[in-house]
Amino acid sequence: MNQPINDGGPAFPHLETTSRGEPYHDHLGMTLRDYFAAAALRGILSNTEASKAWNESDVARFCYFQSDAMLKARQVKP
Repeated sequence: MNQPINDGGPAFPHLETTSRGEPYHDHLGMTLRDYFAAAALRGILSNTEASKAWNESDVARFCYFQSDAMLKARQVKP
């Protein structure tokens, strides 16, 4: 059975309130997993040698691998 992917929840949630003062999320945006992957991608693409050596699929997989590692590290107690 496949485990659901831990996406870390919204990266930049925007909390609004209803007219009765009850909180609700509006504009959840990208997930924290996607945010971490984008940060990894930015780092890889800034290295011209690495960006030439890998194909697009390998880069994408590596970025999400790094993102998943970051999410897992957040669960470890200091």
